[in-house]
Amino acid sequence: MKTFARSTLALGISLALVSAAQASDFEDMDPVTLRLAHVVNEQDGFHIAAVRFQELVAERTDSTISIDIYPNASLGDERTLLEGMQIGTVDMGVITNGPVANFVEEMAVFELPFLFPSPEAAYEVLDGEIGQELLDKLADVNLKGLAYAERGFRNLTNSEHAVRSPDDLDGLRIRVMENPVYTDTFRELGANAIPMAWTEALTAMQQGTIDGQENPVNVIHSFKLYETQDHMTLSRHTYAPAIFVMGMPAWNQLPEAAQEVLIEAAQEAAEHERRMNAEMEADQLDELRAAGMEIVEDPDLEAFQAAVEGVYEKYGDQFGDYLTRIREALQ
Repeated sequence: MKTFARSTLALGISLALVSAAQASDFEDMDPVTLRLAHVVNEQDGFHIAAVRFQELVAERTDSTISIDIYPNASLGDERTLLEGMQIGTVDMGVITNGPVANFVEEMAVFELPFLFPSPEAAYEVLDGEIGQELLDKLADVNLKGLAYAERGFRNLTNSEHAVRSPDDLDGLRIRVMENPVYTDTFRELGANAIPMAWTEALTAMQQGTIDGQENPVNVIHSFKLYETQDHMTLSRHTYAPAIFVMGMPAWNQLPEAAQEVLIEAAQEAAEHERRMNAEMEADQLDELRAAGMEIVEDPDLEAFQAAVEGVYEKYGDQFGDYLTRIREALQ
């Protein structure tokens, strides 16, 4: 199968030319329904990406391929979904990068703290050669990476007090994703980092068994975390991609024309989600403030960056030359 250019311009031109020509490719194909799952609610960026993907695939296959969306962890948490894709009980999903990195370790390089200075810098790396190489590595674990959507820049919330520097994190029980880079990042910052699935974290915050969590603004807003979390810090400590990922059992059953449509639609849906996230964030912050959340907009980022140097010392060599290549690409 040919390699596809992942730049927005190239994709925009190719999609305009390819869609009409491909409609005839599906006239003799038996209808297929793919089950796409994610763990968040219908207000979240993942669902926005999934719906756009659903629309594009239906349009470009004349509804020969339809996408059924299962939100709210209705088919399981993210690890469960990935394992289901490997064996064919789930077809595909929009999955946070952290859990994916438990299957392909090098994926965690993107989530080293304070690696990307801006969303645009992250997109350049993810949509380029480095990102494609890592998507291709998913084939080694019976998964197919289609494109990078986003979870976004992650920020800290807690129920105890304002956090302006790492010293303020001392002893706070902070839920992190089940990924060692996240766990070690928050331990270096002085928190009691507690890895757990997101569905469990929501209950733990309500019950007060954890003090806080870290996620992008869109997640904090869509899950109404102001109901349990009084304080938010715009730490933007990690940029977290998400991945349109498919199980190889489902992927291998599709003809090449269908595979092309899925890759192109996933990339376009991912870019749609990125734009929507950027447009919505300012309003979401205003609504969080109105709901009573205190937001620290100017934390001591230099202190945070200095505190996590140990994470780079521990993991820098683990990712082969990917960290070096990403830093070179960002210069």
